[in-house]
Amino acid sequence: MFLRIQLNLISPKMSKPYYLNFMRSLSLGICLCLYNWGHSQNLYFPPLTGNVWETTTPENLKWCSSEIQTLYDYLDAEESKALIVLKDGKIVIEKYFDQFTRDSLWYWASAGKTLTAFLVGMAEQEGLLQLTDPTSKYLGSGWTGCTPTQENSITVWHQLTMTSGLDDGVPDNHCTQPSCLVYKADPGKRWAYHNAPYTLLRNVLETASGMNENSYIQSRLKSRTGIKGIWINSGYDNVYLSDARSMARFGLLILNQGIWGIDTLLKNNDYFNSMTQSSQSLNPAYGYLWWLNGQKSFKLPGLQLDFPGFLVPDAPKDMFAGIGKNGQILCVVPGEKLVVLRMGESNGNDEVPILLIREMWKYLNKIRCNLPVSSHEEIDTKTRLFVSPNPVNDQFHIAGLESYTEIGIYDFLGRCVDKYIYNNNNILINDFKPGIYYIKIASNNISIPFVKI
Repeated sequence: MFLRIQLNLISPKMSKPYYLNFMRSLSLGICLCLYNWGHSQNLYFPPLTGNVWETTTPENLKWCSSEIQTLYDYLDAEESKALIVLKDGKIVIEKYFDQFTRDSLWYWASAGKTLTAFLVGMAEQEGLLQLTDPTSKYLGSGWTGCTPTQENSITVWHQLTMTSGLDDGVPDNHCTQPSCLVYKADPGKRWAYHNAPYTLLRNVLETASGMNENSYIQSRLKSRTGIKGIWINSGYDNVYLSDARSMARFGLLILNQGIWGIDTLLKNNDYFNSMTQSSQSLNPAYGYLWWLNGQKSFKLPGLQLDFPGFLVPDAPKDMFAGIGKNGQILCVVPGEKLVVLRMGESNGNDEVPILLIREMWKYLNKIRCNLPVSSHEEIDTKTRLFVSPNPVNDQFHIAGLESYTEIGIYDFLGRCVDKYIYNNNNILINDFKPGIYYIKIASNNISIPFVKI
């Protein structure tokens, strides 16, 4: 029917060049429609309006439903607000805690960085900006406290990849005033989790599009996917608020590589791949504002250390995630067509709550019965050194380390907690506070992370 209607529009008097162009455009349109249909046919997409959302059951998926309550208990103890698990786009688990409901709004914190990354990709495909453009093209000169040469070297790409070279060790690295944005390294030479350069992507988008960010996201993203929500200012930060199902809708959009049903929002596959794969080598576990699992190492906020192993050892290797303060988490697993999100508070106060997402995936694996998972131990593949057991309760040993080796134990903030001469003995840490630590071996500058529980 579609083909017949279009062909009836062809005039007998149409010139040959016009006719050929018409047919090329028609063929391209048909191919795109068929591609998008084929790409999405195994996924369910809820209607753009209303509360209808198809569900499936853990039993239908042969999951261990008896383990779900244990996950609920853990998340409840962590002051969670919402948990949603999608499989093939359908809701498998949807749980709200305390007084939180399906219609309640909550903040995404740094998980909202993923929204900004997607909007930058849409702006690029519209020709509104280029990733190689100097940021000063949109913010004007003097937006930092750097020299003009240093400032003009910072591009939109550096903002997306956290490689601006601006100093994240200033007293307030959320501050977007020029006096807070000072030179630390040449752009592209240093990875650091720095909120201020990210936040200023909002200003880049607004200048490039001529629209405020709420208007831009409404016209480009929300109206085409049914996502609800609003950007608000909180101090220097730009924070997104929405209900949990809106976060789930965005996760489903990303799971289908920027296509909602047959509507392609993000057409640039190269941009999408760079967004959800290693965007640079300084921190392979970071794309364009997305955290990536399955990489050989990762860096964490505030530390210039490479932690060997996967970011989330118990999660699928191809999982990538938006992770925000107090445990705002959006996980996408393409290989299993899974979306997992968690909203709420947290007993910790980490900007990127690695402990929470790691623990959450341990419980999820008990629900997703008999699926292969990664090793729980963080292993340095070059030296085969690793902490065992890991996580640690009261004591551990370091497999593969020579006797009489000097080591130091450092906390998450890079502070030295203790030093030892390791002699193939167990190291007692029962008086350590729970958290992420790392062992630094003085002789070869290797760092081995472990978790104290």
